[in-house]
Amino acid sequence: MRLSITQSTKYWLSEHPSIVNFRWSPTESWGSTWSFLFSAIAIYIIAAAILHLMVSLTLRNNRRVPLGPIPAIHSLAMAMASVVIFVGILLSTAAEIRDTRWFWRRTKTTTAFQWLLCFPLGTRPSGRVFFWSYIFYLSRFLHLLRTFFTVLEHRKLTFFTLFNKSILLFMSFLWLEFSQSFQILAILSTTLLYSVVYGYRFWTAIGLPSACFPFVVSCQVVLLGCNLVCHFGVLALHLLKGGGCNGIGAWGLNSMLNAVILLLFLKFYLKMYLSKRKGDSSSEFKGSSRYSHSGLEKRDSKAS
Repeated sequence: MRLSITQSTKYWLSEHPSIVNFRWSPTESWGSTWSFLFSAIAIYIIAAAILHLMVSLTLRNNRRVPLGPIPAIHSLAMAMASVVIFVGILLSTAAEIRDTRWFWRRTKTTTAFQWLLCFPLGTRPSGRVFFWSYIFYLSRFLHLLRTFFTVLEHRKLTFFTLFNKSILLFMSFLWLEFSQSFQILAILSTTLLYSVVYGYRFWTAIGLPSACFPFVVSCQVVLLGCNLVCHFGVLALHLLKGGGCNGIGAWGLNSMLNAVILLLFLKFYLKMYLSKRKGDSSSEFKGSSRYSHSGLEKRDSKAS
């Protein structure tokens, strides 16, 4: 029975003909054109700005729009989707390594880890790995909905939120369009983090206790830091390996955008930490504490 479940999982997540024969193409893949990408980002930014303006004009300062179980359902859906993508690309990566290892000698790729960091020149956006990269790209659109929940529930809309989510969608498109190196590790780490973060958000949304520190922001800073370190590995392989890595131009742009997002996160994290220290000092002077778990959770929601 266990073997049957394992075989069925492998088939549906890595051996199904739709996965094996996938090809990123404007004629075969929804949302695979530059015009669609920029239109989607523009619509997202304009819709979020209009919603924030409407909420600010129609509701009093202390009123919010109750959404009921919708944010919890969204968090659960994102957590489940992230788990499926993580398992799918993990199984697909193992299958691709098994099927293409014989070809690595021609591209001077000696280990699976090198292949994960550095695709050989001429790599096409087709096959198992790029199918899950495409599913990950589509999941970014579901991720955008959280901005609207934040506007309705917390009446907050920041430049960083719009910039961060727009750039993440843009980078996911670049991975497919240019068969960019390093994307497998990036998707694995991101979906692993998302499964934890959105699971935590679902946990708190149904009324269970939250962490005593900014859990979401801390996870995002760790992810960005790890990705930035791995980017140095890609650069080293590109310079040392004969022929270089595929999609290195898109990788360079991706690296700069990751660095910008990391700096913005660190700035927010430092500002939040200093604000908490200042609040703690004020609380000690007055003999009471002003910060609770719910307050920290609100800061997490603002960062997202």
